[in-house]
Amino acid sequence: MINKDILLIKKEIINKNVYALTFKCDDIAKIAKPGQFIHIYLPGYTLRRPFSICEIKKDGIKIVFNVRGKGTREMAKWQEGLSVNVIGPLGHGFSAIKNTDRVLLVGGGMGLAPLFELSKHKNVVKALAGFESENDIILSSYFEKYLNVTICTTDGSFGVKGLVTDFIKKTVSLNNINRIAACGPKAMLKVVANISREIKVFCEICMEERMACGIGACLGCHCNIILKDGSLQSAYVCKDGPVFDALSFCFD
Repeated sequence: MINKDILLIKKEIINKNVYALTFKCDDIAKIAKPGQFIHIYLPGYTLRRPFSICEIKKDGIKIVFNVRGKGTREMAKWQEGLSVNVIGPLGHGFSAIKNTDRVLLVGGGMGLAPLFELSKHKNVVKALAGFESENDIILSSYFEKYLNVTICTTDGSFGVKGLVTDFIKKTVSLNNINRIAACGPKAMLKVVANISREIKVFCEICMEERMACGIGACLGCHCNIILKDGSLQSAYVCKDGPVFDALSFCFD
């Protein structure tokens, strides 16, 4: 874990209120793993903001965020050349992909961001990307550089009509998938976990959560995990996640 000021070297407008920021920080990039996050300090705000690492470059990292409140509105105004204080990389990322794996990525909306770095791996063979409508589509061009992507929209305005979870079983069967990595709304991830249990495919989920401290000290992102004997154990998304084995995470 590194605490330092890093330089904003590239700013991109992805779609509507969605921005991508690339920071120069080779030391963080060297140890970062897909699924981990950084904690950014915003001058004038008490709490840091957690952002998933979208891409790991040789000398830096990229994050993608949606403008939702005062803090992210302020970040949207940032310009290249700005120095920003961050702590990271934090949390546990996705486990290493094996040579025998055939991986399916399942992302909903902004949940695509933590999955992008995985898409570069040769054993990741397919992605399902879900959005409300054509106007909400983000990052599809990123993923399409590396693998085949099926875009699903709830209203059917682009791609196939339906939820990403509607197409998991068929996609797994057609592509000989034996591993799933997913990120998105909690309700979506619960369905993904149930499907992975039903079809007996290993699945990891990356939870989206507001994490005030990032190290498990404030107890604000408490969750439960299910042990082998069926009992529950307290955990924290920031410290014990944000990536969990789908079958061990307690959604209730």
